[in-house]
Amino acid sequence: MINTHETNPTHPTAPARLSLRVRRDNPFHHLWENNGTWWVHFTEHLPDFTKHRVRRSLGTKDPAEAIRRRDALFTAAARAA
Repeated sequence: MINTHETNPTHPTAPARLSLRVRRDNPFHHLWENNGTWWVHFTEHLPDFTKHRVRRSLGTKDPAEAIRRRDALFTAAARAA
């Protein structure tokens, strides 16, 4: 579905580290809707102290499904770290 283990295009060999904030009071944190489609956004921090802002379509118009896909993406990223 979504590749969370990509390298930064500017630094193709540097592994990325995600920077995530969990906000239980806002279930749509890291999500936004654009023309009916839900997207996720987050920041990867690189070892050279640069950062890469990532935006990905979640490929759904359903807000509940967008939350599930975002959570699955972040869970997979946390396990890989």
